[in-house]
Amino acid sequence: MTPTRYAFIKANWHADIVDRALDGFREEIGAAEVDVFDVPGAFELPLLARRLARSGRYEAVIGAAFVVDGGIYRHDFVAATVVEGLMRAQMDSDVPVLSVVLTPHHYQETETHNAFFREHFVLKGRECAKAAKAIGTASRRAAA
Repeated sequence: MTPTRYAFIKANWHADIVDRALDGFREEIGAAEVDVFDVPGAFELPLLARRLARSGRYEAVIGAAFVVDGGIYRHDFVAATVVEGLMRAQMDSDVPVLSVVLTPHHYQETETHNAFFREHFVLKGRECAKAAKAIGTASRRAAA
């Protein structure tokens, strides 16, 4: 039996924070194979997620990003658009596409906030791994 494979896509904006989601995911997922893909920002997640999901190589695809208020456009709009795109990728491909796209209500680039969100992304990565395992099990049962 070949090991289960997952695709993990992470946005490079705030990589010091976003990369922690991958750490948490790997801690929890166990012996599964994880292929990692980097994209410039959150907007690039859905298209690659759909392509990877349609490839048939992955049990699930995970997208991770940290979308903060940069003062140029509404960060809540960006996050909602990206999550909607990930959902559409999931529905178009019939492969689970999970989101670790987080947007805080208030974020300041201070060491206190950065430390909090680095730890929070580890937790969310672990939760995402548990969800990926659970949806894989449920999908296999539904297909049987």
